[in-house]
Amino acid sequence: MTDAPLTLRHLWSLTSELLGARHEARWICEVAISLDGVEFDAALDHPVTERMVQHHDAMVARYRAGEPLQYVLGRWSFRRLDLAVDARVLIPRPETELVVEVVLDLLRDRGQPVTVADLGTGSGAIGLALADELPLDGTTIWITDVDDDALAVARANLAGIGRRARNVRAAAGSWFAALPADERFDVIVSNPPYVAEGSPLLEESVLEWEPHRALFAGRDGLDAYRVIVPGARDRLTEDGWLVLEIGADQGPAVRVMCDEAGYADVEVRPDLAGHDRVVVARR
Repeated sequence: MTDAPLTLRHLWSLTSELLGARHEARWICEVAISLDGVEFDAALDHPVTERMVQHHDAMVARYRAGEPLQYVLGRWSFRRLDLAVDARVLIPRPETELVVEVVLDLLRDRGQPVTVADLGTGSGAIGLALADELPLDGTTIWITDVDDDALAVARANLAGIGRRARNVRAAAGSWFAALPADERFDVIVSNPPYVAEGSPLLEESVLEWEPHRALFAGRDGLDAYRVIVPGARDRLTEDGWLVLEIGADQGPAVRVMCDEAGYADVEVRPDLAGHDRVVVARR
């Protein structure tokens, strides 16, 4: 008499018990069998193959060793997108979704055409979310990064937004050097590195796993803003907007930079936790 085959339902149950986390266990099982949502539910009583179990076991081992779940899965959701992510890029976070919302609000009544630059795009989260949610016609989005590995991830994610990919231009280079010299933008947006070197506030898992080049910006965490804030003013259209994600303690310093660079209507906006998170400034 042979043992009954291992079903997906049983695999999920075993994984939940092992990890003590039912949702994380489901996500790992979904990736292992390449099904999710209702298709996953419909397959709960189906047997899993040896190859699926091997893939599952490898992901569980990585997760138990401390690797972030997003890297283990190789993907993470950001607004309406399912982005590929790995150790070449930062993990997209809910706070950055607020940055996208701010840009959409600024452009809602602006009319078409609109041109946006997402500097230091990483996985492409901000720029691709904007391309996905702005009108198909009359929208141009530039996504840039100085890191070729990060830009490769963004380009891979570009394929996942369907027809709207036609509105996106990807370019390598440091900040404004990646952009055409004669192009002007209605919005320049960035989630740049903003962690101070040696910061005791950084979570250990972030320090161990996420790319340092995308995290650290000098002794005070402000080096990227010192380039972006004055540089963006001459690259914006009349009444164009600069939108920056910032660290929770950086609002006053970045506001002063914007004031000194000659911006108008400078505003520091909080995230859902009430921490300073986004600086908005008009040319």
